[in-house]
Amino acid sequence: MSKHIWSTGTATAATFGLMIAASPVNATEIEFTGFVEPEFQVFSSRGNVPGQKRFNSSVATELTVEAFWDDSYVVFKPFARLDQQDGNRSHADIRQLKYVHILDDWEFRIGFDKVFWGVTEVAHLVDVINQTDAIESIDGDEKLGQPMLAVSTVQPFGTFSGYLLPYFRERTFASMSGRPATDIPVDETLTAYESDDKRQHLDFALRYANTFEDWDVGLSYFQGTGRDPILRPTLNGPGNLVLAPFYAQIRQTSIDVQATKGAWLYKFEGFWRRELNEERIQATGGIEYTFYQIFETSNDLGIVAEYIWDDRGANPQNAFANDAVAGVRWTANDEASTAVLLASTIDMDTQALGISLEAERRFGDDYFVSLEARMFENVPRTDPLYSFSNDDFMQLRIARYF
Repeated sequence: MSKHIWSTGTATAATFGLMIAASPVNATEIEFTGFVEPEFQVFSSRGNVPGQKRFNSSVATELTVEAFWDDSYVVFKPFARLDQQDGNRSHADIRQLKYVHILDDWEFRIGFDKVFWGVTEVAHLVDVINQTDAIESIDGDEKLGQPMLAVSTVQPFGTFSGYLLPYFRERTFASMSGRPATDIPVDETLTAYESDDKRQHLDFALRYANTFEDWDVGLSYFQGTGRDPILRPTLNGPGNLVLAPFYAQIRQTSIDVQATKGAWLYKFEGFWRRELNEERIQATGGIEYTFYQIFETSNDLGIVAEYIWDDRGANPQNAFANDAVAGVRWTANDEASTAVLLASTIDMDTQALGISLEAERRFGDDYFVSLEARMFENVPRTDPLYSFSNDDFMQLRIARYF
């Protein structure tokens, strides 16, 4: 692992120590947890790019240190991965490094943290605080830690939160030897910004959330550097075709709603966004129905159906512009937390099909095993997912917790 990664970890550990030392009283309780997780990947065929391998292995580790006081606590959560094939995937990140103080109905946070907004299964459109760690997962669920100053208050009429985001995190991308990866490499040295402040642009966000009987509602506003880069084809210094990330300034107003009606879940999230002097709307919604205790057992079976819509129609910047989602979730409700999710996404314009399988189970008190498979079928060259058309893979992770 590079010297840069190790030096970052050392500085972060020192910062964590300063947080504890600067606290008004000594920590009454400190907890250490974490995991080490080997990963094995098998791709069904050769990739679209020469030199890509069918087999890959890596190992990841994450440590969580928590220190508690009567009205405050500190969390330090560093993460690192060492990958056999992809130098970009060998990386480290501070998932969390935050100090939290609670005063009556108010909560104050400062440091690196992760904030999640959204309710749907596939496309988390309103989740704009954290940057996507795309080399960890292609579904966008893994996020980088975001430096922030946050305050929230819980009142009888709802929860209000405000965020100041003083530093921008760029998206991670696989190298040419990594998989899945774009056929045209992303050259992060050519990254450009609409704002002259670049990474130092001060972003901010506001959110209101409340529960009205069976309805959970969230209203949010974000203004600052958009987390989704626009990948622009260009030539690098040697004259090779590459993709250069461009981060525009956006203003976004969003809503997410979930209604629980017995065995039914109704979900919706969408946003209005102004970006590069254009306005656009994107939305997704769907239903989930759960059959509880099927065949008089503890097993539950959930049926998921969603739709994703972009008012721009098919476009190279968004793979989900007119897509339907169908899935089945099986939960054993056993001590081993056994669960399986099978889902498929079909592009209603190109008929491109994506299939995913996620299964997980705990073994004993210390081991957690997850299996993931991704398949891409009937993907035309005009589809944004064409780069992944030969990247069908199966992935096994075995985590040892401590």
